[in-house]
Amino acid sequence: MDEEQTICPWCHTEIRWDEELGPEQHCPHCGNELSGYRTLKLGLDDEDEEEVEEVEEEVDWEEEKSYRTQREAVLGDVSELRQYSRDRLALDETMERILDDQLEAPECPSCQEYMLDIGTNDVTSDQFTPRIPEALQAPLLSPPFKVVMYVCPSCFHSVNRLSPQDQERLVRSLAKAAADNQ
Repeated sequence: MDEEQTICPWCHTEIRWDEELGPEQHCPHCGNELSGYRTLKLGLDDEDEEEVEEVEEEVDWEEEKSYRTQREAVLGDVSELRQYSRDRLALDETMERILDDQLEAPECPSCQEYMLDIGTNDVTSDQFTPRIPEALQAPLLSPPFKVVMYVCPSCFHSVNRLSPQDQERLVRSLAKAAADNQ
């Protein structure tokens, strides 16, 4: 008996079914469902295509003109949209200049835009109590240290990251602890 074959509608990979296991429920390549649950099938014959063309030709242009007039009334003056576009371009240009000056530009975890460095926070012993891991018997990082704060200009999500100098200090501390345990 020949193995049945199907083509995944998502990744267009040919899938061969195993006689013993039967048909696959999910594509082994992309993981999407193979059943018709999420598949839309259109049965366009030559006749149907002609009907579609006839319907397109029958569009009432007066109705279309009325729709555009209503849309402009709701949106207001179209020149406002052009002004917004100029402002948005200027904003994007300013953000690019700021990002070019930054040492790091992490991506926002929410929307993947580049985040802007808005400053550092100096953490002192009054503001921070270090945790002392049992395995090390010493803090991973002792105050004072600096934390760089980033904010996303699109969704305003903020992220804190150790300053580059304190990142190196933390790595040295971990390396020293590893050497001491050997």
